Amino acid sequence: MQPDQPMFDAKAWQLTSQQQELTARARHIGQTKFAGRAADYDARAAFPTENYNDLFDANLMGICIPKEDGGEGASFLTYALTAAEIGRYCGATALTWNMHVCSTLWSGLLTDDLEMDDSTRTMHKQNRSVHYQRILTEGAIYSQPFSEGSSAAAGATAFATIAHKVEGGWRVNGKKIFASLAGHANYYGILCTQTTDENTELSRRNTIYLAVPAASQGVTVQGKWDPVGMRGTVSRTLIFEDVFVPENATLMPAGIYFQAAKRWPHMFMTLTPSYMGIAQAAYDFTVKYLRGEIEGTGPVKRRQFATKQIAVAQMRIMLEQTKTLWFQSMSEACANPSKDQLMRAWAGQYTTMENANEIAQLAIRTCGGQSMLKTLPLERWYRDSRCGSLMLPWTAELCLDMLGKGCLYERGETDD
Repeated sequence: MQPDQPMFDAKAWQLTSQQQELTARARHIGQTKFAGRAADYDARAAFPTENYNDLFDANLMGICIPKEDGGEGASFLTYALTAAEIGRYCGATALTWNMHVCSTLWSGLLTDDLEMDDSTRTMHKQNRSVHYQRILTEGAIYSQPFSEGSSAAAGATAFATIAHKVEGGWRVNGKKIFASLAGHANYYGILCTQTTDENTELSRRNTIYLAVPAASQGVTVQGKWDPVGMRGTVSRTLIFEDVFVPENATLMPAGIYFQAAKRWPHMFMTLTPSYMGIAQAAYDFTVKYLRGEIEGTGPVKRRQFATKQIAVAQMRIMLEQTKTLWFQSMSEACANPSKDQLMRAWAGQYTTMENANEIAQLAIRTCGGQSMLKTLPLERWYRDSRCGSLMLPWTAELCLDMLGKGCLYERGETDD
């Protein structure tokens, strides 16, 4: 098997040696292992357990764990580039891996940029080390259930899942929907609203990020999972009924997530790499198909037709536009971004999610009838890519809304 070329050429995109090494590692297991399993996971709506074993073997499960704790210490961009390479071969694996990695990215690099007093930071580092060692030494998988069926995931209201403070920890009650890895993660990293008594006002400022052991009494997984796309994510509903969680379960101290959402908004772009990878995969497949290089489709070349040439040119233009804006947005991820950087992040999110599906659609039209067969991956990439624009907290519609307001208003301006 001829190794695939990198999505982002090291010289052209000025990648660091770490970025080159980690993306090469991901690309190798993606091409040699993930690609061949993807159709089966999709058909059965089954969790990609074997892929996770390979991710552990490749030392990629701790990619964003700080080096001082034994991880790779990858930057935001480095993680995104690596995840995009995985997305080329199995979108569902890349998307669920993101949920796991964010538990370390948010509690690591991201919180290191945020404000907290010395005692809180000391306690946070002690607590997060517990989670990191579970991953590195015990092979634990973390997830990040986010949505509740309300506007909380979009940042408009407080989370309805409640963590009531009790002696030695919290009692958690609530539910999370579209909870990727449900039934397969060892710990569910859930965003809750912390309360101390019955009269505590539910506020986004009191959001706390807790790792709930999947084996805890009161944790159940409910419902079937039979979606159009991203079927291998197994995103069923999680129910928490009076679940006790100990003090060291925090992935972020109370109030820090609220600060992060305001000051580190690029944290909400971590879903995009999976779709950037799908866009690349759809384009690569189309080129190989038109050149007669796809096994099982016959050696007939179709590249000589002007209609095919124009279509693939359109795909290439859209791919280059998407990659450039996406790479720039990811490169700018930081605390307290400028208004232009934040607007570019919204534009990058919207463009990646929408263009991935548009490229997959063009690929199907260009390759023709065979592309709709489940023996080929295009129809799966089309279904998987359609899911991106729906994902909170930055859906396509919310990105347009935020961009429109950002273009026309400065902070604090009203029409009153």
